[in-house]
Amino acid sequence: METTARLTGLDAGGGCAAKYSAARLEELLAGFAPAASENLLVGLAPADDAAVYKLDDERALIFTTDFFPPMVDDPGVFGAIAAANALNDVFAMGGRPLLALSIAAFPEEMSVETVRAVFDAAAAKVAEAGALLAGGHTIRDEEPKYGLAVVGMAHPAALWRKSGARPGDALFLTKPLGSGLVLTAARKGILAADEEAEALRRMGELNDRAADLLRGFEPDAVTDVTGFGLFGHAHETAERSGVRIVLEAERLPALPGALAAAREGVRTGGDGRNRDFAAHAVSLDGATDDLAALGYDPQTSGGLLVALPASKGAVLEAAFASDGLFLARVGRVEEGSGVAVT
Repeated sequence: METTARLTGLDAGGGCAAKYSAARLEELLAGFAPAASENLLVGLAPADDAAVYKLDDERALIFTTDFFPPMVDDPGVFGAIAAANALNDVFAMGGRPLLALSIAAFPEEMSVETVRAVFDAAAAKVAEAGALLAGGHTIRDEEPKYGLAVVGMAHPAALWRKSGARPGDALFLTKPLGSGLVLTAARKGILAADEEAEALRRMGELNDRAADLLRGFEPDAVTDVTGFGLFGHAHETAERSGVRIVLEAERLPALPGALAAAREGVRTGGDGRNRDFAAHAVSLDGATDDLAALGYDPQTSGGLLVALPASKGAVLEAAFASDGLFLARVGRVEEGSGVAVT
């Protein structure tokens, strides 16, 4: 018998909050011998938002995969967000998506209409990104999951890595924070429907337009803020760049309702895992508990964290404003190590 059961009633933790703990992932990969090739520009040593393989002096392939359980009941919204989240890894590397394959797991008794709605929304998002959804693989699973494997392209000399931040850079975010807090609070009935709707709208946004504007500014480092939260991804950038990242608490942008949810004590399952991973490197310097929760909150299909010379910052802000795109200057890069929230 087919069913249209609530998608979120079947999962153990939706969206990027379902990610494996970053601390445990580091432990798992410790001692793992990465593949070696002069054409493997980005692999596991160190890892980044996607793997990159050089084809020739003009072309490099970007390859990534991302999938997770649903964070909402609407199958179309789930499919669109899951697709955007996977596609955004290519944009975070400075590339453009070419081809995508579905990674799907659904209960066999789930209605065909529900599953098709996920696929249709994902296909539309892939088309919006300028790529093709060309197939995939589907298995039976009691817990629904969906995502994409994506192939993109970039010039080998124009790749963006999270390891290139330099002292004197300014830091920017291209989306507000708090999607995990908002969706968790909405499920508990704490927040209004319009606050949840704004979070879902942001999560469904591709980072393509932001990436297109950034290309002309040649940023030093870029990563997308997803399951490890702002503090976790800032920690990765600081550690791999050999710098200190300073985040200004009053500048951290929050989705409507996110800080209110944090003040009510709302936390996602990923909050504790992100603290386990990054807290040793993060100095909160008197930041409030709600701002700490915002920084550790796992994001699904979050924005780009960008480091580029401060001298370019004003022009970048003007370019984003002219194009009607969100941008927040959130801090700076200094000599040193770790992440400081001032």
